[in-house]
Amino acid sequence: MTGAAALSLIFLALALLRPIDHDESQYVAAAVLTAHGLLQYRDYAYLQTPLQPLLLAPVAALAGSLAWPALRIVNALFGVVAVIAVAGAARTAGASRWLAVVAAGLFATTDILLFSIGTARNDALPAACLAVALWLALRPARTRAVAAAIGGLLAAATAAKLSYAFPALAYGGYALVDAHRQRPGWVLAGVAPLALFVAWTLWLAPQGFAFGVFVFPQAAPDQYYRAAGRAWKLTASAKIIDFVKFLALGPALLSLIVVGIARGTRRPVLPLVLIIAGLFAALLPTPTWRQYLLPLLPPLFVALALVWTRQPPARWLRVAMAVFVGAGLAPSLIAIASGGGMVTAIRDGTAIRTAMDRAGATGAVATLSPAFVPATARAIDPRFATGPFYFRSRGLLSPADERALTLVSRDRAAAAPLPPTVLTGGEGPWTSGDAALDQLLADRARGAGYRKVAVPGDRFTLWIEP
Repeated sequence: MTGAAALSLIFLALALLRPIDHDESQYVAAAVLTAHGLLQYRDYAYLQTPLQPLLLAPVAALAGSLAWPALRIVNALFGVVAVIAVAGAARTAGASRWLAVVAAGLFATTDILLFSIGTARNDALPAACLAVALWLALRPARTRAVAAAIGGLLAAATAAKLSYAFPALAYGGYALVDAHRQRPGWVLAGVAPLALFVAWTLWLAPQGFAFGVFVFPQAAPDQYYRAAGRAWKLTASAKIIDFVKFLALGPALLSLIVVGIARGTRRPVLPLVLIIAGLFAALLPTPTWRQYLLPLLPPLFVALALVWTRQPPARWLRVAMAVFVGAGLAPSLIAIASGGGMVTAIRDGTAIRTAMDRAGATGAVATLSPAFVPATARAIDPRFATGPFYFRSRGLLSPADERALTLVSRDRAAAAPLPPTVLTGGEGPWTSGDAALDQLLADRARGAGYRKVAVPGDRFTLWIEP
């Protein structure tokens, strides 16, 4: 079995076994709604840049009731591409074959990457685009097609997640300085189609685009953590602690130190430029979460392979790296041991669908856990496409703006009309969520006279229109 095949099996197993996280709901919902002909910002709210739902909509359409596990599988494969690209980039830049593989393997053991590829979020796609772009950019010869591909990949990364604009802009500056080799005009030509796509989504729904891409990500975390009595998460000291902690869950922290203090070697310029850009991408959002550090990792491990090729690591450093590898693997192993994953999601989805069929549930479903809806063969109410994340906010939009942007917040749930079916139970501690939010939705359904229908397993509850 080749290394790539073995890595694919490991990542796929992790993607299927990792417990459910409520973060996934908005990404699954976006892909499914787009697969049914709706467009982000115009027809439903989406709280990221626009590429991923459109790109993954065919996967959701083909998978049908298995859309959620299929999207996890695709994310895992994006992770495989990222790891292979790091090895290829290191080898292309001059690292030895063995050390290129070692550096890529270290990258694959970081908790930052393992979390990102084990859930149906929007982290793995842009990381794969960045890693492949770096691989192409380190080639000694540059054709027009390669330069355009680099631009397209970096633009795609940014169109999937806004923080990747920092590496993209950093490479743009690097290309202008090294214009003879990098062909910045052709890089820009590669950027153009993705830029036009993003501009098109902005043109279709300027208010929805501005709110989802800029306003909500800036305002909502501050509001949420202050309301939850966790304002300390917004402080600079908490940011530094989280930054170090997440890097230390795996060999990234030690790798950053090794690359930063390397002496007597000619360190690679482009990976260092992208490392600095990745640091900005990681540190600017508040608070700091592990997936925010992912843009830093591909250039970091390429740089590590090159430094070690010119200055092999001492024995104590190899031992220390092994210890950090264990720290990187531990969170995923603990998560898998706790149970759950896609087996649980499929089982729960089947139980919900059976209960809906027996109760005669029709029409769209309102729920703070829309990732469970595809398994029921029902439609997701677009107002709940963001799962709990907009619903839990307060006062970010006026009632008229909420209606215009197809959203419902907790304070206005009591007045919002409900579709024929409401599903509660998926937003709770078992998905890293808040059960009190689900209770608000249940109270609204009960107040409207909806009939309560228990779902086998005692986790979910259906509320059926009278």
